[in-house]
Amino acid sequence: MRRTTISIDAPLLRDLHRMAEERRTSIAAIIREAVEEKLATFRPRPRSLGIGASGHRDTAHRAGDERPEPRPWR
Repeated sequence: MRRTTISIDAPLLRDLHRMAEERRTSIAAIIREAVEEKLATFRPRPRSLGIGASGHRDTAHRAGDERPEPRPWR
């Protein structure tokens, strides 16, 4: 496990202390639990929007078979 430093507003820190006392655990354990919950629901944004259908269902298959015409270098 590694240590890190975070900045928290005073009211939030006060609430964390209160929650830790009620649950009889550490603030670090509560923060780890919250981060784990947040990461469990994280879904990365898609790299593309998926718009612009080519009209072909076999585009990926054909892309491996076809080679583009080389462009003249001048």
